[in-house]
Amino acid sequence: MTTATHETHDTPHGPTFPDPLPRIPLVWGPADYDSVSRQVSEITEKPQPYWWWPTLLLTSALTCGGVLAATYLISTGVGVWGSNVPVAWAFDITNFVFWIGIGHAGTLISAILFLFRQKWRTSINRFSEAMTIFAVMCAFIYPGIHVGRFWYVWFSIPLPNANHIWQNFRSPLLWDFFAISTYFTISLIFWYIGLIPDLGTLRDRAKSRARQMVFGVLALGWRGSTRHWRHYEVAYLMLAGLSTPLVLSVHSVVSFDFATSLIPGWHTTIFPPYFVAGAIFGGFAMVLQVMIPARAVYKLENMVTVKHIDVMCKFIMATGTIVGYAYCMELFIAWFSGSPYEWQTFKNRAFDGDYTWAYWVMMTCNLFIPQVFWVRWCRQTPWFVLLVVTFVNVGMWYERFVIIVQSLHHDFLPGSWGQFHPTWVDWLQMIGDFGLFFTLVLLFLRALPMVAMAEVKGVLPMANPHGTVPAPGAYLKGTDGTYPTADHAMAAAFGPPSQPVTEVRPHPEPVPAFVPTPGGTGAPWGAVAEFANGAQLLAAAKAALAAGYTHLDAWTPFYVHGMKEAIGRTRSRLPVFTLAGALTGLTAAVVLQFYLMAYYYPTVVGGKEYRSWEAFVPVFFEMTILFAGFFTLFSLIGLCGLPKFFHPLDSHPTFGRSTQGGFFLTVEAKDAKFAPDQTRAFLESLGGKHVAVVEA
Repeated sequence: MTTATHETHDTPHGPTFPDPLPRIPLVWGPADYDSVSRQVSEITEKPQPYWWWPTLLLTSALTCGGVLAATYLISTGVGVWGSNVPVAWAFDITNFVFWIGIGHAGTLISAILFLFRQKWRTSINRFSEAMTIFAVMCAFIYPGIHVGRFWYVWFSIPLPNANHIWQNFRSPLLWDFFAISTYFTISLIFWYIGLIPDLGTLRDRAKSRARQMVFGVLALGWRGSTRHWRHYEVAYLMLAGLSTPLVLSVHSVVSFDFATSLIPGWHTTIFPPYFVAGAIFGGFAMVLQVMIPARAVYKLENMVTVKHIDVMCKFIMATGTIVGYAYCMELFIAWFSGSPYEWQTFKNRAFDGDYTWAYWVMMTCNLFIPQVFWVRWCRQTPWFVLLVVTFVNVGMWYERFVIIVQSLHHDFLPGSWGQFHPTWVDWLQMIGDFGLFFTLVLLFLRALPMVAMAEVKGVLPMANPHGTVPAPGAYLKGTDGTYPTADHAMAAAFGPPSQPVTEVRPHPEPVPAFVPTPGGTGAPWGAVAEFANGAQLLAAAKAALAAGYTHLDAWTPFYVHGMKEAIGRTRSRLPVFTLAGALTGLTAAVVLQFYLMAYYYPTVVGGKEYRSWEAFVPVFFEMTILFAGFFTLFSLIGLCGLPKFFHPLDSHPTFGRSTQGGFFLTVEAKDAKFAPDQTRAFLESLGGKHVAVVEA
């Protein structure tokens, strides 16, 4: 980065400090908020590029191959796989753990980085969240089909079955079921809540009646009310807080499938943190694997900038180093333990075994190759990053293969040793899963916004209502007038940074003083005025509150900080409902497990007492998170008064811009101070445009 050199000088008033380094923008070039909406929405509104249909045809064909393989396996039996003694787990669990790991990056980017207020996540979190959903769907295939008798898969659900035999709640495999299903559900809720404002944007931009209806239903009638935003922001924060421990718990629980066994190579306490770091490592790599081509073909270089790629590469380098450390510690622990079985397993793995080649493919792809990201050019050159993350994804698949197959193929007795030979069903099922994943990604790009528009608008320089925006180019140039080298090309391509809108977009026709609504009552609902930006709207709301108006609301395309207080609203009560959901889930988990395992179907596992609670903790945790997530979703909908598919303000000719780039202030007729003519005049005196009284 090229910046001016500053020196500190002593003055009679104390030392002067150098100016801060130039601030690199997260998003380049949009002239206003509407351009963000237009650029992202047009991906779903216009016909797809010429390559989209052939690619979809190819991935759909691969998906059909996976369906064929699964159908053949279910109708014939699991013997069609190459899995056999001693390698009883092979491609099925390898692919299962691989896809679970891919799903970790979405929750990390969305939840953990949100809690740490890392604003660079805003351009990529939607894409990552979608990949989480799709990866977990691919992983869910294997627990269903590898039981053999697919029609009995419902036995894994805690319901009474025909023999009145309940699940073993002390089994890591059942912990797996609860962990993954909870992770999928909470990720889906988190994804959907984040989509709601953008679905409202697609609804208001829709030209056809069908799109208006579909996105209107999905958006639940969202219109950007500050009364709703205050609940929405808290709900998003609650779900981020709930999702964060899931990142650590899900792959930790998956690792318990191995770590709680006595198999050499599996029985180690390092597996939970090792699996979590590896999942984040592989998840970030897959996000870049798909995002870099999408960024190029959809011309999103100004939203998903080199800075985003650079930071994600740093995550990959850091987690790859942690994974490499775990590889070395596995070897050290095997040697230091003095167990001949452990040492033989790792000696066979790294030096003289049948699958040593797989081990060194894993080491090369996961430890050695990512070290090139120490070099800035390697992190900021998209085609090179794409090449490196391809190696990382290959290496992460081989990591799971090495852990599972290479640890099993040498049993305790040399007479039991054997190798795994995948069949055509193994290969076709694995390829079909990749086809399913990329098919879902393509459909997502076609149907839904791949960038979180509302969140991107909120991080634009002009979105801050409390401060001033620098002049064009000031915050990305150093004091010597030069651009940072990594972003010089971006500055040349997309121009100066965003500037605040100072005028309201004119309407082709004059807005009438009284706007009727279809089937209206004749009485006024309230008065509405449009303002140029968040700062003007915030000032107008404060003035209206000071003038004695109490039934105020502001309507904005993103959450404007300070607006809640400006219209006289207090903090949301939603956390109370989240807490109630968490306590409900914990209570249900306690009753379920103790009733079944200690009373109804008492089972001794590992010589422990019926009432030993330590093994119940994973299900305690997962059900607490699950119920809290559901309560958060339903309380958000209830507190916002949604769904509300028609609102009197919809009749106002410019109000449809409230989800795109418009800022509106309303005074409701039930306000004691409301008088149609006087209130209109007051809003006009505050600088409002397109002022009108809307019929109820």
